[in-house]
Amino acid sequence: MSKIIAIANQKGGVGKTTTTVNLGASLAIAERAVLLVDLDPQANATSSAGVVREDVAVSSYDVLIRGSKPSEARLPSAIKGLDVIPSDPNLAGAEIELTAMEDRETVLRRALTVIAEEYDFVLLDCPPALGLLTVNALTAAHSLLIPVQCEFFAMEGLGRLMKTVEMVRQSLNPDLAIEGILLTMYDGRNNLNRQVSEEIRKYFGAAVFETVIPRNITLAEAPSHGAPVLAYDVTSTGAEAYLNLTKEVLRDAKEGARPRA
Repeated sequence: MSKIIAIANQKGGVGKTTTTVNLGASLAIAERAVLLVDLDPQANATSSAGVVREDVAVSSYDVLIRGSKPSEARLPSAIKGLDVIPSDPNLAGAEIELTAMEDRETVLRRALTVIAEEYDFVLLDCPPALGLLTVNALTAAHSLLIPVQCEFFAMEGLGRLMKTVEMVRQSLNPDLAIEGILLTMYDGRNNLNRQVSEEIRKYFGAAVFETVIPRNITLAEAPSHGAPVLAYDVTSTGAEAYLNLTKEVLRDAKEGARPRA
């Protein structure tokens, strides 16, 4: 059975797309069939996975708004075993167009029904907002992975996101689980980073991944080369971190979900 994971945080710049792309690449290297669905109008996941935007004929916008089949949109990435349903700039207007649609929160879930079974994992890269695109992802997903930068307002942002999760659970997807909270851009030399990490672990407990994604120049460079960090520099600490994260995700998929947050 396929597992659908939404990767979301309404705050931008927390490593959301970096996590989606590199988790997808790591799972593919672990010989899992992976589909990445780019729901962010900026299309950074699309380009970071090695998809050339000029090659995009059918996008996630077409799947959501025009009723195109996901199988018509998917393209191969730079990593064998990782396919991508790309985004395009038209997705920026999708929120308004979705508002006028019947059952607007479940469009993505219905679209993924058939194609998801061709994959072991489907990863949904959400935009940095809690609008209809993200709600569609949370409604379609089995679980939510939350990247969190170790900064001052991290807990406040997590609180807002968890309220949205509860709303989705109550009316749209009662079984939505928390895949895990992932601490990103961590620098152990920074007192604030350490304090925020400790606070999040104290509050959320086992819902927080053991793996921490470090602040790493290689992770920042890889997208400009149109490649996941595992294809750009597999020896980097960033690559090692995402390989460790993947081990946790695979372990949880085998043993069961983390405690409900």
